[in-house]
Amino acid sequence: MANTAAGTNGPRRPRWLNGDELAAWLANSAIMISLPAALDARMQRESQLTFFEYMVLSVLSEQPDHTLQMSDLAARTAASLSRLSHVVGRLEKRELLTRARIPGPGRRTNATLTEAGYETVAEAAPGHVAAVREYLIDDLEPHDLTALRRIGTAVDAAIKRGQRDRDSTVASPNET
Repeated sequence: MANTAAGTNGPRRPRWLNGDELAAWLANSAIMISLPAALDARMQRESQLTFFEYMVLSVLSEQPDHTLQMSDLAARTAASLSRLSHVVGRLEKRELLTRARIPGPGRRTNATLTEAGYETVAEAAPGHVAAVREYLIDDLEPHDLTALRRIGTAVDAAIKRGQRDRDSTVASPNET
């Protein structure tokens, strides 16, 4: 039976992974699951920040005015606005950042890194870089780094393409 689109000649059949594809997927799954968990545990132990909290503070620290609109911060940290809002609330209670509503129409809010937040992320950065080196970078050859960058860029582009496709489907549903 041939692969068919759902609704035409029956349900769509999966295109199963071959042996090489499955091995690559399983190795990558280990990275996706184990690496963030290892970084999170180490960050919490060494700097009392979760990996995601560190990423939020780090992204803000790289902005000229240490400020970003929450929606932009969510996009740069690959987080939902809901998840980001919860984490920013915790960081705000620790006085590592502040939030302020942007005047005008809509519900727009800026997050701004405080001095204490900048000091915290600056102190945590060497440990974060050491962990990234230990867990990922230092055991790779230069050609592996090139491949890893290419793969990461391709995966990110595919995810963004899928999000755009879903958003356009929701925004303008097909009429029959």
